[in-house]
Amino acid sequence: MAQTLRIKRGDQVKIMSGRDKGTQGEVIRILPTKTKIVVQGVNIRKKHQRQVQSGGRTMNPGIIQFEAPIHISNVSLICPKCNQPTRIGVRRVDGKAQRYCKKCDAVIDS
Repeated sequence: MAQTLRIKRGDQVKIMSGRDKGTQGEVIRILPTKTKIVVQGVNIRKKHQRQVQSGGRTMNPGIIQFEAPIHISNVSLICPKCNQPTRIGVRRVDGKAQRYCKKCDAVIDS
């Protein structure tokens, strides 16, 4: 079952563990059913692609590089105000959910 994730597309995150520990990047895609995210420039993988024809187009063969998903527990959101990796809290304001930084108490959503 998919859970609600507190990190959204376009957020800046810092990798907290793994081979790319300490690097920062922007969230490109979210996979809520697997609780994973894809971060730009992080967890780069190489794939040997053979030539495939689909829909009238041919995909070029060769070695392609792509960003593989990383588990959401291995990243931490960077607060736009205090510019530090932080945990995220959720408040209800006028019936709408609002994310906030647990360190500086600043609202993350605009």
